[in-house]
Amino acid sequence: MRDALAAVGLPTVEVHLSNIAAREEFRHKSYVAPVAGSIPAWRGQLLSSLRALVSILALRKN
Repeated sequence: MRDALAAVGLPTVEVHLSNIAAREEFRHKSYVAPVAGSIPAWRGQLLSSLRALVSILALRKN
């Protein structure tokens, strides 16, 4: 998935259903975050993540 996201070059927001920082240690490292503009979020932050994505798209358009 990480390679596909990098290949298309589109803005990406990483959203999890749970807070990965509160889960097992092996879940703390994200392989998608480097190509997702480092905007990892969990369900409670979905709206702010979508707003960030809209802002990124607006900047790219101009």
